[in-house]
Amino acid sequence: MLDSLSSSFVGEMPVFLDPFQLYTLPLGDWVTDFVNFLVDQFRPFFQLIRIPFAFVLSTIEAGLLVIPPTLFLILLGLLVWQFCSAAIAIYSLVAMVAIGLLGTWEPAMTTLSLVICAVTFCMIIGLPIGILAARNDRFDSILRPLLDAMQTLPSFVYLVPVVMLFGIGEVPGVIVTLIFAVPPLIRLTNLGIRQVSKEVVEAAIAFGSTPNQVLWEAQIPLALPTILAGVNQSILLALSMVVVASMISVEGLGQMVLRGIGRLDVGLATVGGVSIVLVAILLDRITQALGKPKKVSWKKRGPIGFVFYFTQKQALQ
Repeated sequence: MLDSLSSSFVGEMPVFLDPFQLYTLPLGDWVTDFVNFLVDQFRPFFQLIRIPFAFVLSTIEAGLLVIPPTLFLILLGLLVWQFCSAAIAIYSLVAMVAIGLLGTWEPAMTTLSLVICAVTFCMIIGLPIGILAARNDRFDSILRPLLDAMQTLPSFVYLVPVVMLFGIGEVPGVIVTLIFAVPPLIRLTNLGIRQVSKEVVEAAIAFGSTPNQVLWEAQIPLALPTILAGVNQSILLALSMVVVASMISVEGLGQMVLRGIGRLDVGLATVGGVSIVLVAILLDRITQALGKPKKVSWKKRGPIGFVFYFTQKQALQ
């Protein structure tokens, strides 16, 4: 009754109170026509773009899967201890052992390879764009609305055009993850370089540094913590996109969560979700530690520092 009254009232509403009943923009039709045009005219070009992504992804995935879990744990512990800290190394080992005990080692390696590949291309694409935006105000003003749109669009929206242009599978999953995860890296690279003190830049120029020398020897080293924070955010966004990308046949932990949801299997979804959380915290702690300045030289910390200390102690005896 109320629905019929409200619909009749809306139907009788004067045009000046609801001018939008006269015309609405067919944005959906425009976007569909544009994507269909790209598919019809440039499909070979987009298939060509798949090649570097496929090569890097297959190399990383094969490398991670071919390493036995025990050897992987040893290498991971030593590397994290050397470049981060002993505490993070212990957590890394505990997290990866937990993943192995949950029976999700291979899906976790697949997911890790997807994230590493996506973040690698994020850095290759995002760092130069962020540097260019920091050095060119006009480019920055043009880029900012685009980044706003990329960060506010729901993640599901990216899937349809990517599938139409690149197909389904792991490579389109990496591409859609790249598109979703690159904006924070661009923004924070731009912000970090702009926040470098003007006095430092003026001093470098006064000593005869070229603009490129100022960038690489002064601005980027000082902006490195902020840039690594952007890398950290890209990694977390890439992991959050893994579950969504599983809808286009991307294997890994996201596929486990998707199957669990589809079958109403709470256990399967929980196992996949917990494994994603463990990987996310692991990568978050490592990237945060890499962004912090170290008080001790790399030769005096970690396994290398332990070996040097042990050899020096033996020499003194």
